[in-house]
Amino acid sequence: MPSSAVYSGIESFRNNDELTEVTFAKGVTTIGTRAFQRCSSLAAITIPDGVTKIGDGAFNGCSSLAAITIPDSVMTIGNCAFLACSSLAACTIPDGVTTISAGAFSSCSALAAITIPDGVTTIGNGTFGRCSSLAAITIPDSVTSIGSGAFANCSSLTAITIPDGVTKIGVGAFAGCSALAAITIPDSVTSIGWRAFNGCTALTRFSLSPAVSIGEDCFLNCTALISAAAHQNMPTVKDLLNSRWHGILERVAVLSCLKTPWNDLENQPITLDGDGVVALQGILAREMLPKVMWRVILEFL
Repeated sequence: MPSSAVYSGIESFRNNDELTEVTFAKGVTTIGTRAFQRCSSLAAITIPDGVTKIGDGAFNGCSSLAAITIPDSVMTIGNCAFLACSSLAACTIPDGVTTISAGAFSSCSALAAITIPDGVTTIGNGTFGRCSSLAAITIPDSVTSIGSGAFANCSSLTAITIPDGVTKIGVGAFAGCSALAAITIPDSVTSIGWRAFNGCTALTRFSLSPAVSIGEDCFLNCTALISAAAHQNMPTVKDLLNSRWHGILERVAVLSCLKTPWNDLENQPITLDGDGVVALQGILAREMLPKVMWRVILEFL
C-alpha cells in the first residue's frame, strides 16, 4: 500500500497501516464514512477549506494522529469521527459546528485541550468519554443538552462549569470522573439522568435547582461528598427508609438518630445545608447525623 495518497472524496483508505500523508483533490466537500479508519501511521492531516462534513468514523482508530486542522467550512462532525485517536492532544472545533455527534472524540486518551465554539447546542452521547487526559473544558452558553456518557471516565477532569442554557444532563454524563471535586448545576437544568455523577469519588460539593428532576443513584459512590445545597424536592423520611437503595442497617442507623416520634416524621421532607446538617421541615430545626448517614441521604437525591 502507498505511504501517500490523493483523496477525492470517494476512495476509502481504511486499514492502510502504511499511509503517512494525504493530500486532497480540488472540490472535496465530504470526508466519507470510515475513509481513514485505522490508518495507524497517519500522524497529521490538514483538511482543506470547502470541506463541510467529516463522516462517521472518518478517522476512527488513527492511533498516531497527533495533530489535525479542521477548517471553518466544516459544519458536521460525524459519530465516532475521531474515536480512539489516542495520540491527538488538542483540537479546535470550528464555529460552524452546532452538534458534536456521539462518540466523536471518545477514547482520545491524550486529548488535554479542546475548544468548543459558541454555536454548539448539543454535546452528544459519549462525545468525550474516556478522554483521560482532559483536565478542563469550557462549555459555551449555547449548549442546551449534555448527552449520556458525554464526559464519562474523564479521570483528569477536576472542574467544570455547566452554563445557564443547559436543560438536560444525560445518563452517566460525568460518571467515573474521579478527579471532579466541585460542580455547579444551573437553575436552567430540569433533568439529570440516572447515575449522572456515579463514581465521582473526589466530588465534595454540588448545588441543585429546586425544580430539577433527578435520576436514581445520581450521586452513587460519591464517597467524598461534604456539602450540598438545599433542595426543595427532597424525599420524605418515609421514602428514604422504604427505599430499595439502602440496606436494613442503614435504615436502623437513620432511625436511631431521630428524636421525634415516627408518626410526626414520616411525611416530612428532608433538606440539607452546606455543613451536611439534616433538617426535617416543621419538626426538627437541626439534627446532625454522622457523615456516613447524610451521604446515604445524598445518594437518594
